[in-house]
Amino acid sequence: MTQPTSPVADLGPTPVKFSRLARRGVILGLSASQLVVAGIGAGALVLALYAGGSMLLVAVPSMLACVALGWVRVGARKLIEWLPIALRWCWRSTGGQLVFRRRIAKPRPAGTLALPGDAARLRQWLDPETGAVMIHDPHQATLTAVVGVAHPAFVLLDPGEQERRVVGWSRVLATACRSGRIASLQVMERTLPESGRGLAEWWSHHGRDDGTWASSTYGELIKRAGPAGERHASTVSLSLDMRCASRAIRAAGGGIRGAAAVLRQEMSTLIAALRSADLSPSGWLEPGDLALILRTAYDPAVAGALERHGDLGRDLATAGPVAVSESWSRVRSDSAYHCVLWVSEWPRSLVFPGFLGPVLLSSGVHRTFSLLYTPVRADQAARDIRRKKTEYVSDAAQRQRIGQIEDARQSAEFNDVLQQEADLTAGHGILRATGLIAISARDPAELERAVSSLEQAAIQASCETRRLWGQQAQAFCAAALPLCRPL
Repeated sequence: MTQPTSPVADLGPTPVKFSRLARRGVILGLSASQLVVAGIGAGALVLALYAGGSMLLVAVPSMLACVALGWVRVGARKLIEWLPIALRWCWRSTGGQLVFRRRIAKPRPAGTLALPGDAARLRQWLDPETGAVMIHDPHQATLTAVVGVAHPAFVLLDPGEQERRVVGWSRVLATACRSGRIASLQVMERTLPESGRGLAEWWSHHGRDDGTWASSTYGELIKRAGPAGERHASTVSLSLDMRCASRAIRAAGGGIRGAAAVLRQEMSTLIAALRSADLSPSGWLEPGDLALILRTAYDPAVAGALERHGDLGRDLATAGPVAVSESWSRVRSDSAYHCVLWVSEWPRSLVFPGFLGPVLLSSGVHRTFSLLYTPVRADQAARDIRRKKTEYVSDAAQRQRIGQIEDARQSAEFNDVLQQEADLTAGHGILRATGLIAISARDPAELERAVSSLEQAAIQASCETRRLWGQQAQAFCAAALPLCRPL
């Protein structure tokens, strides 16, 4: 006798599987850099054979070096993949770009942000119609706005409600794909130290401070327990690609004003999509709100004090750090040490939508989780899928011709491409997702403990994380700041 199926089981969340990170190369799995070093080694061998004599002994070290560069792995990367990172690190270290100190006596130009590194070129624009601050990147030709989002605890919802909210969020992402003018979409969720302001306000309105022992004890407990807790805050950042939207910008008047008008259209569309997904947007961030996020990202120790005193730290022109020092494995700014992890592999097996619970609900760790979505236009996505299918088929034929066996990973990547083609045909959008986790602590020892804790939480979530060696400052700007910065 079969058991009846409950309605809750029918309406429960649907398990999903992520596409694998494609690791295929140009020819037979070899990347372009591997082909270059292989060609150099083969060329050295041919020259040595023609020259003869002792030239062969001279060419052997160069050939061994090429083999080591192309095939020896260090930290899940080949040496040739480490070479650009190491060269850029050496160039930045010799140029004094690993250390940033704010020039107190020399003010920055009006309209710029006081941020280090590549983010120093960012400009702010106050939209007169919405009152929102828009961040303009003249080099990347983007204009970004940020909205705060409130939502209930996903893990506490019933299965049917979880499935409904997942479907609603998929429609939000599909909206970003259909426009063709969105450069990127960033979802950022961060933990903040609780200042105790909410408990103090509740006690002042509802409590009775009559001088008794019970009243004094309860008031002291509220003062101590409030700052010891933590809370979560979420934002969604929308970045307009000014190159793709150039025609609409010219029609709206051109310049930053025209770009702001086009971005307002995308902002209203995003707000409608968020509300249809049962999310509660709290309004587009004003300069003071964004300044508070930037200041607390670099200086977490002052977060509680700034929240208790609402008028302090809300000047966007001075919201950046006072000092930043970058090392190979971490970055230090003002009152904290930071480390950024990259989610290099999403779950390869079927998981339910709440699989990131161990990472997002980890307590005792000050961290920021960012998802950077890069929408791909439907026509471009179709061309990319056709190109990948052709490359996979031609590589399979080449492997069969030389007698090389096709492994399960290559078959799984080809099946992922076929699934993406089916999803695109069904009307879904294609997005490239990048997951980053920025972890902050007061000292290096505490930072390493927090990094280890988050790595174990990622393992519980069926994800694989890697520390971004030699790229910590740029990665921190992309992960901890809601500015849709590229990595």
